[in-house]
Amino acid sequence: MAIRVGIPQALLYYNYYPAWKTFFEEIGAEIVVSQNTSKEILNNGVKNAVDEACLPVKLFYGHVLDLKDKVDYLFIPRIVSIEQRAYICPKFLGLPDMIRHGIRDLPPIIDTIIDLRKSPRQLWGAACQIGKTVRVHPWRVLRAYHKAKKQLRKYQQLIKTGYLPGEAIEMIEEQTCRKEKVKQELSILLLGHPYNIYDPYISMNLVDKMQKMGVNTVTPEMIEDKTLKKHWSKLPRNMFWSFGRKTWGSASHFLQNKGVDGIIYLAAFGCGPDSLLGELIERQVRKKEEMPFMLLNIDEHTGEAGIITRLEAFIDMIKWREAQ
Repeated sequence: MAIRVGIPQALLYYNYYPAWKTFFEEIGAEIVVSQNTSKEILNNGVKNAVDEACLPVKLFYGHVLDLKDKVDYLFIPRIVSIEQRAYICPKFLGLPDMIRHGIRDLPPIIDTIIDLRKSPRQLWGAACQIGKTVRVHPWRVLRAYHKAKKQLRKYQQLIKTGYLPGEAIEMIEEQTCRKEKVKQELSILLLGHPYNIYDPYISMNLVDKMQKMGVNTVTPEMIEDKTLKKHWSKLPRNMFWSFGRKTWGSASHFLQNKGVDGIIYLAAFGCGPDSLLGELIERQVRKKEEMPFMLLNIDEHTGEAGIITRLEAFIDMIKWREAQ
């Protein structure tokens, strides 16, 4: 019987799930994904997480609770860096320990270290460590590793062409042809951490609401890495947060080259990088008076009605400006 490995549908799920799923299935494991975010999952996470944790971490607790009695292992890697010469938020480094000390009666956690600061080759070492943990032959791990990388490239390319992660995952899993994108009246750049903007529940289904209002949503993951680097590398000091680089690079690109009708920043309350970047980007936008900008803060108490009202007013204002 295949071992069951649980993957919480939170945090970096929207960045790497197709690769993780391919890797574990190729080494003979069965993947179990937590349910879609709901009020119950969020409330359970809030009850078990430390008060100082940001919203995405609290939500991660809830997804772990949803999985813990259904699997043999939980996949919660200890992530230091996802690219060279950059770091990711420290909460990913301490996440396995926070979960162990915050939730009782957990199955074993696969907490392999992922640290690509110096070289992407470290990822192969992480794959080997996972193979040892679940007792899989190295040759099988090697084959799984290469298939997972290939699947990740396919997934990222779909997003670069304008598909949202949910759409790209569905197309990969069902092996369907690319769906034709509907051309919308307006385009808005939606900034924020992917685990905030792509989770329908905590984002109040923001992307879907924008589409129904005739708005095409552009996110940092849809922009080429070379373009992003061209802009964030011009900062007077090096920005060493990976998601901060993407966010700043995206905003700077569209402020200089247009291409969108407005910018929305979706920030999680309690997130340090969000509070800093939101302020920096807003200052840049003020220098470009023709670009509408809105900052939306979310936490576990945020109501959907308030978000909808602000979104409708923002889009109406853009349409009014366009009509002048």
